[in-house]
Amino acid sequence: MTNLITLDYQSRVPIYEQIIKEFERYIALGVLKEDDQIPSIRELAASLGINPNTVRKAYEKLENLKIIKTISTKGTFVANASKIVLNAQVKESISKIKIIISDLEKLGVSKEDIIKKIQ
Repeated sequence: MTNLITLDYQSRVPIYEQIIKEFERYIALGVLKEDDQIPSIRELAASLGINPNTVRKAYEKLENLKIIKTISTKGTFVANASKIVLNAQVKESISKIKIIISDLEKLGVSKEDIIKKIQ
């Protein structure tokens, strides 16, 4: 699992956010499934060559989002509701996109122009 996480150290996106996005991506793709164990904070930090506090911050945010869960003395696992949470995040993002598209249309930009500019 630790070899699946790739980080872009040149990116302006903080490392902990990159870790969060990687876990979300692998859950969405089905690479990580409910109740799969993920590396401990120390294991992941060591394999990535980063500070454990960075991984801890990512894990705390993932737990707050109900994507992972930590069970004392057992480890950290993909939460049962992780797919549901991620689907809700996708729906929320699509809603935001629809609002932006609507705003652009009110400014006279056609959907075709929006699609062309996005591509």
